[in-house]
Amino acid sequence: MSKVYSIKTVQKMPISLDEAWEFFSRPNNLKDITPGNLGFNIISKHHGERMYAGQIIEYIVKPILGIPLYWMTEITQVANQQYFIDEQRFGPYSLWHHQHHFKEIEGGVEMTDIVHYKIPFGIFGDIAHSIFVKKQVKGIFEFRFIATENKFGNWPGRDENIIQMG
Repeated sequence: MSKVYSIKTVQKMPISLDEAWEFFSRPNNLKDITPGNLGFNIISKHHGERMYAGQIIEYIVKPILGIPLYWMTEITQVANQQYFIDEQRFGPYSLWHHQHHFKEIEGGVEMTDIVHYKIPFGIFGDIAHSIFVKKQVKGIFEFRFIATENKFGNWPGRDENIIQMG
């Protein structure tokens, strides 16, 4: 049986909670913080402008050799200006559970992402994880750090931002 992996990121942003929620709770903004080499494209027609519980969002992603893959997520929980959770319904993982947390702090907002994911194909999925999936998932969040800083500005003492893989 293959392992469940996780990644946790914490990023501080010099913006208000309102600004953070306004940007991150809109599905169409996800493309702006996703690496271009993934070929990320939202294809759902009726997903709405803002996150809400029960929302279905469909994508095409090209994570391996430019091969397009269908991915469907559901926003399962939303607490306004606190958190939302998306879970894969169909797609490249056998499990994808992604928590997005927002907390007002002095001088801005602390955003925490926690993802639990599992690769299909048993031991072969674990091998793929060690060869390239782990690096790719980490790279997506490293890209998000930079894209978010480019959009909202750097937090003084940037090294307080963290990425933890498990």
